[in-house]
Amino acid sequence: MPPVLLLWLAVCLTGIWAVDKGNFKTCDQSAFCKRQRALKPGESPYRALLETLELTNTRLTLQLINDNNKVRLLLELYRLQGNITRVKINELKPLKPRYEVPDVLIREPPTEPLSFLSQDENGVVLSLGSESQRVIVSAQPFRLDIMEGRDVLMSLNSRGLLAFEHLRMRKDTFSYKVTSTVASVWNNIKRVFSSALSLPPSSLDHYIFLLHVCCQTAKEEEEKVEDGMWEETFKSHTDSKPNGPSAVSLDFSLPGVEHVYGIPEHADTLRLKTTDNGDPYRLYNLDVFQYELYNPMALYGAIPVMLAHNSQRTTGIFWLNAAETWVDISSNTTVFGKMLDYVQGSSETPQTDVRWISESGIIDVFIMLGPTPKDVFSQYASLTGTQSFPPLASLGYHQCRWNYNDQEDVQMVDAGFDEHDIPYDFIWLDIEHTDGKRYFTWDPHKFATPKEMLKGLMDKKRKMVAIVDPHIKVDGNYKIHNEIRSRGFYIKNKDGGDYEGWCWPGSAGYPDFTRADMRAWWASMFAYDQYEGSMENLYTWNDMNEPSVFNGPEVTMHKDAVHGAWEHRDLHNIYGFYVQMATAEGQIQRSGGTERPFVLTRAAFAGSQRYGAVWTGDNAAEWDHLKISIPMCLSLGLVGISFCGADVGGFFKSPSSELLVRWYQTGAYQPFFRAHAHLDTPRREPWLFGPENTALIREAVRQRYTLLPYWYQQFYLAYRTGQPVMRPLWVDYPQEPATFALDDEFLIGRDLLVHPVTEEGARGVTAYLPGKEEVWFDVHTFQKHNGAQNLYIPVTMSSIPVFQRGGSIIPRKLRVRRSSSCMEHDPYTLYVALNPQRTAEGELYIDDGHTFNYEKKEFIHRRLSFASNILSSVNIAPDAQFTTRSWIERIIILGTSKPSKVMLKTVDGQESQVEFEFDASMSMLTLRKPGMNAGADWTVTLQ
Repeated sequence: MPPVLLLWLAVCLTGIWAVDKGNFKTCDQSAFCKRQRALKPGESPYRALLETLELTNTRLTLQLINDNNKVRLLLELYRLQGNITRVKINELKPLKPRYEVPDVLIREPPTEPLSFLSQDENGVVLSLGSESQRVIVSAQPFRLDIMEGRDVLMSLNSRGLLAFEHLRMRKDTFSYKVTSTVASVWNNIKRVFSSALSLPPSSLDHYIFLLHVCCQTAKEEEEKVEDGMWEETFKSHTDSKPNGPSAVSLDFSLPGVEHVYGIPEHADTLRLKTTDNGDPYRLYNLDVFQYELYNPMALYGAIPVMLAHNSQRTTGIFWLNAAETWVDISSNTTVFGKMLDYVQGSSETPQTDVRWISESGIIDVFIMLGPTPKDVFSQYASLTGTQSFPPLASLGYHQCRWNYNDQEDVQMVDAGFDEHDIPYDFIWLDIEHTDGKRYFTWDPHKFATPKEMLKGLMDKKRKMVAIVDPHIKVDGNYKIHNEIRSRGFYIKNKDGGDYEGWCWPGSAGYPDFTRADMRAWWASMFAYDQYEGSMENLYTWNDMNEPSVFNGPEVTMHKDAVHGAWEHRDLHNIYGFYVQMATAEGQIQRSGGTERPFVLTRAAFAGSQRYGAVWTGDNAAEWDHLKISIPMCLSLGLVGISFCGADVGGFFKSPSSELLVRWYQTGAYQPFFRAHAHLDTPRREPWLFGPENTALIREAVRQRYTLLPYWYQQFYLAYRTGQPVMRPLWVDYPQEPATFALDDEFLIGRDLLVHPVTEEGARGVTAYLPGKEEVWFDVHTFQKHNGAQNLYIPVTMSSIPVFQRGGSIIPRKLRVRRSSSCMEHDPYTLYVALNPQRTAEGELYIDDGHTFNYEKKEFIHRRLSFASNILSSVNIAPDAQFTTRSWIERIIILGTSKPSKVMLKTVDGQESQVEFEFDASMSMLTLRKPGMNAGADWTVTLQ
């Protein structure tokens, strides 16, 4: 192993685990951020040239001019279907094309007509379809306001912080000096002759004028050149910046808003904080070594989407830019006065101001106008797609560490789960399983017969995930490297050679996943005849795809690396998105397009939800890291990425048995449920902490498995609608301010509320139960509690506070087996929790759990409802066809009274009496073995 890498590893594997903040830039150390942040509000140089305005049926175009440098911009405004407004700003005549992010939008968004309402010398008013929604474009300074009735929903450039650094030639180069000198002389000659015509040819003034104009220098026309515009150094790394300054910035004002969310990934609270007294939130995919909590530092993912919420409305901002981005947030109270005669009077209102600053590209922003949280989710999904529908098994438990030593180790761990009666679905292999960190290979000594290992897992209906990272060992004897190099698929350095950096294999090349042909080739490598030793139960983990470059600036790629016509700076945040896209496509192709993929990624961008799961990276075995996993996954869910989880137990350091148990109890109720640990930590399989703790962990994992039908149904709904699976309470209770900042509890779907125990030594937790007219049932004790209250819950080490909403019906499978696939045909138990009106509704979704056949309408989707003492199952997808062997073995009704008898009526008209038990102390009715098929129509009547 090369000495530099050994030194790096030695640092990593010491007991001192903490992020070195000096390795990562602050805004002051990022030249473009410092430049833009120095601009003062209220001094906008931009003016709208109303005479250039053009309005077609689908878009408005309008030129803006910077009165300081006379550079013109082109504004495009679109009204999109679904209550979305799109605003694009680019240079009118750029020196060369500027990067516009491809492949993130699932299609070119369909437009709806815009129309004029009025225009004068100060601006123009456009209708956004409904009578009450309008866009007001003000000319000087340029400003854009979106209004509904008398309310300003959002303002753009209201603080005058629009900035657009135009592309230009570098002024200290020879070509620039020649070009600019010739141009300057020619311009001066033209000015001389045009101006001199007005003077008498023989006058002294005439000759003085000629001398004065001809002696003017180009220096007068030069713009101020600041440090970092054309070259920037951070630590030992120099960024050559061949295109010069190219940053873009725009401010947004949100009147009436005090709560904003999103822009993951940050290890911070759910509600975003103001940044006036510190750094902005940074969006720049980075491999941050044991990240700090509660600060705005960049992490592995960058999803440039923000949601704003108050009790009247939810809106969203999607800033489609893949370059390094900083987001400033400030809060104040402002006075909104009369605007073009549309707003009468004035009023004070709280306001949040947000400013986006990106290093390059264009301004391309989608304003999602809600008005409800679910509307915003649907709007964003219409742009970037929904969460992919995962295989059912991937919603089970995953066992991982860096690294399981060999095939015998894998076999022993697998047997340990059976011996201790703990279910699991996937066991994972990290980088040590490969032949010298060469991905798509196996260590010939430790994993000599991978198919035999995979076959052993398949016999138990279990699966494996192996890591495939996007850095490729530079080795002439390595097939993958030779193919990529011969095809010219590596990213290039600024001098045109293949870019190389240090990562796990030592010297590594980085495939250019922005190229469609590279992605197609990569996908083909997952074919069973290419990926030697692979089988259909082997899935993939894409780590280090920020990309991580150990010896690069900020542990990532140099910004002046080259992807075809573009610099890496233009597209850095989308690199990991492309890696996961290509990998998922490879898994689909290897099965002939029939099997759903499972791919875990660390780096993510807008749209990553279409390709698999995301985890929160290299956390630590500390209580605060357990706590932060909740807002981190909630934030990702709000911007489309529902399949999120954190390393159970913490990746770095060693958890106490209490922390480990509490983390299993929390992880069992988060979407992606995986334990993982660092190479240098003691082994921590669930049975290594004594029989009492083994029993507690077993119970948490078993709770996960009983709820798999509900989890699967929620992921189907997320795939169909874009609604998050794990969500903050305010999503379903948008008019309850008590929910707006809660991030120590959450909902799964709308019907389960979870408040994990995340405090060391806790003897109780206080959970807020929302809904003034709601009731909630403790899922363990079945005790009923009223909504709109803070409820103190005494806890022991076995406690996981979970509540079912009154008015819901949740399916479970109570016969827990060794894996989810073993439970496929098992019967269901329905938990019917009645609301105060004695009604309830739920759904039951069933398909084969692993193929794309649901796209061919091969599934069961039923509505379960209880009203007037009748529980019924009705088909809500009559055009779908699927059969199941599963049946209903038990129905538990909470909040009811004792019937005299219970009658079952099946689809063939047959009626029969059902056995029941009634617990008067809990108002709980249990119907035993009603026996109907889970896919059939039936009614159960309480008489």
